[in-house]
Order: sequence, then structure tokens, then C-alpha cells
Amino acid sequence: MASPKVMKQREIFSGIKATPPIAIRADGRNFKTILKRLNCQKPYDKTFAAAMADSAEHLMKESGLNPRFAYTFSDEINAFFLELPFQGRIEKLDSIVSSFLASALTLALDVHLPISFDARVIPLSKEGIYDYLEWRQAEAWRNHVHSYGYYTLLNEGMSRRAAASKLAGMSSQEIHDMLFKKGVNLTKTPTWQRRGILILKKTYMKPGYDPKKGTKVVTKRSQITQDWELPLFSSKEGGKLIGRLLVET
Repeated sequence: MASPKVMKQREIFSGIKATPPIAIRADGRNFKTILKRLNCQKPYDKTFAAAMADSAEHLMKESGLNPRFAYTFSDEINAFFLELPFQGRIEKLDSIVSSFLASALTLALDVHLPISFDARVIPLSKEGIYDYLEWRQAEAWRNHVHSYGYYTLLNEGMSRRAAASKLAGMSSQEIHDMLFKKGVNLTKTPTWQRRGILILKKTYMKPGYDPKKGTKVVTKRSQITQDWELPLFSSKEGGKLIGRLLVET
């Protein structure tokens, strides 16, 4: 039998490290089965969206990993780190983030089914965080358009295969126009469906009293909140929001 030292040397990927800033994107695996078991509404279910946002919030509050903020839509959660635990070891980061989120979501949904995420590390610069968020929010919009298109066709009696085939040959703009003609105005759907949900730390000043000095004091505190009414990250307002996320502690 090989010695423990030799076997340890076979852990050839454990030393691969990332340098901050990074995003870790966790994608749900086979969530269709879970959503079906839970009888979730189509194309969007607010209870499921809230469970995803709450799971990201738990990651920020209780994992000890200290991501700066998180962004979620559909079955994905993106956590953003300006500092890294575990000396940036990618195997550690991927495995802990994905397992923590799977546990948190299981509890949030109160399901007796195995839930799993896969996770990947995306190296970024601070400037690259803007581009990454714009990209993922654009994906949220594309997902929104195609989901409404698919389930609208199903509700009209089209088969799943036929609906998927029809949409496969259409651009997002064509699907948008088709839905508008059918009376579905995608610009009037809830903001969180179109733009996703942001989980962030907000600072505030809390008045207090110093008994030793006998004076009133004001201390800086932070709390984690969820923003379900996001601007477009590509807009001026969205850019300012991202800028605040990168400097607020």
C-alpha cells in the first residue's frame, strides 16, 4: 500500500488558488423535479425565489465566508468576494459554497429531497464585476422572456416539444413581440422576475449611550437586506449601486 505521504501528493488540485476579487456562481442541479414536487407556479414562483434569496442571505450571515454581496435569479446564486478565506483554495471555496447553499435551501423549502448545486469560481477585477453583473442580469431577462413564452404556449394547448421547437427558432425580441400580441406585457411583470434579486449589506448609524463617559454616542452598524426592485445594472443608477457595493463594509 502506498504511504499516506504519497497518497496526499495525489491531491493535485487542492493547491489551486484564486485571488480576489472573484464571483462564485452556484447553479441548481435538476431543480425541475423539486419544483414539480412543490407544485411551484409557472413560470415564476415567489416562494421559491424567496427561498433562494434567503439561502444567499444565510450564506452571507452564517457561513463564515464573508461574501460582500450576492445576486440571484432563477436557479442560480452568485456570491462576490473581495477577500477570500482558505487562502483562496478553489476546491474549498466551491465545495463549501455549494454544500452550504444546498443545506440552506433544503431548510428554506422544508423538502425531504436531496438538493444540490454545482459551483464555479470566476476571477474578476473590480471593473469586471460591473460587466459580470450586467451579463448575468441580461441572462435573467432572456430567461424571463423564454419562460413566459414557453408557458404561454403550453397554456394555449401546445405540447412541450412543440413549444420548445417553436421558441428555438425565435429571438428574444421575437418572443417578446409574440407575447405582446397575446396580451402579455413583459415590462409589467414583477421587477424581480426581470432583473433578479440582490442581497447586500447596508450600513446605518445607531444612536446609543456610553455609561462610562455619560454621553450619547452614535455607532456604525450594518445589516443584510434583500433588494427585489433592482435597476438595470447597465444604467447610471445601476452603476452607482454596484459602486456602493464595492466600497461599503
